Amino acid sequence: MALLPALLLLLLPLAALAVALATVLLGLPSYDIPPGVNQPAKLRLVLAVLLGTAALGRILEKTGLCSQITFGRYVRQGRKLGVDPKLFIQDRHFNKVPVRVYQPKATSDGRRRDTYEKVCRYLSRESESVVVSVQYRLAPEHKYPAAYEDCLHATIHFMNNIEHYGVDPANVIVCGDSAGGNLAAAVSQTLAGRSDLPKLRAQILIYPGLQALDFNLPSYHQNRGVPLLFRERAAFFALQYLNGDALHMQEVLEGSHIPPDMRLKYRKWVSPDNIPEKFKVRGVKPLRPTDFIAEVYETVKRFCEPNLCPLLAEDAIVHQLPESFILTCEYDVLRDDGLLYKKRLEDNGVRVTWYHLEDGFHGVISLYDYCGFSFPAGKRGLDSVVNFLKSL
Repeated sequence: MALLPALLLLLLPLAALAVALATVLLGLPSYDIPPGVNQPAKLRLVLAVLLGTAALGRILEKTGLCSQITFGRYVRQGRKLGVDPKLFIQDRHFNKVPVRVYQPKATSDGRRRDTYEKVCRYLSRESESVVVSVQYRLAPEHKYPAAYEDCLHATIHFMNNIEHYGVDPANVIVCGDSAGGNLAAAVSQTLAGRSDLPKLRAQILIYPGLQALDFNLPSYHQNRGVPLLFRERAAFFALQYLNGDALHMQEVLEGSHIPPDMRLKYRKWVSPDNIPEKFKVRGVKPLRPTDFIAEVYETVKRFCEPNLCPLLAEDAIVHQLPESFILTCEYDVLRDDGLLYKKRLEDNGVRVTWYHLEDGFHGVISLYDYCGFSFPAGKRGLDSVVNFLKSL
């Protein structure tokens, strides 16, 4: 196994680049690069690299060298970062959950690769905040509720030991993007009714995925082929997190997995009617009725649990939530999840700061300062989070 990283480094610039260039030359006919995205050529290149990486991962898996998932994670880690003179960085365990703690105004003594390393460093430096990055267990190896439980346990541990980090107990904030936004929202809801812990000051949700009932909301069709998250992959990842596999993905995409009475119950919260009209101008595909399939529902019925789909939490929980920041991107299948949650929070009297990236796409912030793939929208989004933190 020690030879694997060296082997991968040799193969990646050869095979992945070849596949990437071939993909670019083919024009990516099955994908959509919106004209409103800043630097569309760069996004096309990012997509080509991702497709090339996926193709090479499949080859490596078939040869038995490593799994496609392992290879993808390895590539996304990026290069190692050196010492940051403005931060003290430690790897620790909070209640047996691995975390990384970023504290301003000191010197780091370690190096490690991490997909979100630069984002965490930036947030800690610019907002002068202690940042804790939870290294939660990942699907499909670890199914729901593993990731949620890791984030919850790490958050509670930090709150119970907050004096060791010089943090005001009244200023603890949970934050996450994409799947991490889902986890941050779920943790925030769980802690909302806890009287034995300090109240959270705020929650920051960056293009979060918050429901798996309806993959036919306007944004899912408008942006179904837009990188970095396609409509089919959104359902795929939700199923991987829930069950460790992607069986019945087509039925989930079509909406056959939810009983009619349950769909009617949640329609007050999950419906295109709750999305402002200006977000429908790019066209909304009319839905054809689909038949409910009870056998599929039995395999995915936990999609109706708020700890998995926070958009479905009862009003009694939502109205207790802290001040919130929600970032959405126009060219993102998850855009409407964020918009619907924004409405739910506001309807329940929760103060919401909303920042919308008109030229943003899913994952744009995670590309900040990443191998030359940064986009202006990502930096603006990151700075909007910093400004929110400074305003608290």
